[in-house]
Amino acid sequence: MTELIRAVVYHAPGDVRMERVPRPSCEAGGLLVRVEACAVCGSDLKAFRSGNPRLRPPVAMGHEFTGLVEEVGAGAEGFAPGDRVVMATSVSCGTCACCRRGWPNLCMDLAPMGFAYPGGMAEAVAIPARAVRNGHVVKVPPGLPAAHAALAEPISCAVNAGERCEVRSGDVVVVVGAGPMGLINACVARALGARAVVVAEVNAARIRQAAGFGLDRLVDPAAEDLAAVVRELTDGAGADVAIVTAPAAKPQEDALALVRKRGTVCLFASLPEGGAAITLDSRRIHYGELRVVGSSDSTAAHVRRALGLMREGSLPLDRLVTHRLGLEAFRQAFDVMASGEALRVVLVP
Repeated sequence: MTELIRAVVYHAPGDVRMERVPRPSCEAGGLLVRVEACAVCGSDLKAFRSGNPRLRPPVAMGHEFTGLVEEVGAGAEGFAPGDRVVMATSVSCGTCACCRRGWPNLCMDLAPMGFAYPGGMAEAVAIPARAVRNGHVVKVPPGLPAAHAALAEPISCAVNAGERCEVRSGDVVVVVGAGPMGLINACVARALGARAVVVAEVNAARIRQAAGFGLDRLVDPAAEDLAAVVRELTDGAGADVAIVTAPAAKPQEDALALVRKRGTVCLFASLPEGGAAITLDSRRIHYGELRVVGSSDSTAAHVRRALGLMREGSLPLDRLVTHRLGLEAFRQAFDVMASGEALRVVLVP
């Protein structure tokens, strides 16, 4: 008789169901993992509401997961049953021009877990051989609880942003947006050595939530001049780095005014397709020799660095995990994320 497991399965926008599905098999070169925890990401919520072109329904959702290896497929090296693992969950092909350059997060044939492959909102997940072969699976260091380890993926995305911006010890970093990824970026910037972290947010609930994170300044741009606050903190020079996590045109356009000469602006969030054009001050970029960079996804190297920061105690993980629910409460998890009350909801099968 076929063994069944529970999984949160996406069928269409608004149509996500708890189902009993066949337990996944472990392919040659792959791994079978018993899921211990899976966090709910904003992209999961967007997919639930509006779909996503990368989704291949019906498919189990969830890409921010951790679990214990149960089976090791023939030819998969470096793993054993009982290993706790996480992933750089957008699985690269390993052969395209970007992969050959060492940019697997920009692979021209990305296949994300929870979208193209069944994901971690389930009692078990099969990690494909392609992911193992291309180095996407990372062991979790001892002592890190599963609910925290599930945050390795979003934290790794912020690590990528920090590296793209070359955040250094002593830097002043401005993060625009105090949503979940905004606060994660702020925490990572501090962990990477920033001497001052300023977060800007207009939403009152998010401002209240951010108040407990020990930020140097928490600014409501609707009530204060953000650029003036930054100049005051930096003797008029401007911040070293501005990371824009708000998916809106005006914050992206205004970020140029926040950084010093030779400063860096990072667009961590994108605008919707078809409405993504923005206007930037070319004189400020030219005469200030500014850098404007993007940051997308993460690699296994970023995941390993994220786990290192987590293990060192450099990040307030208990504050970032605001809710823990059973897998069957996935709709409640989506509702809580949509309400803005949560930073990360962790589902426990």
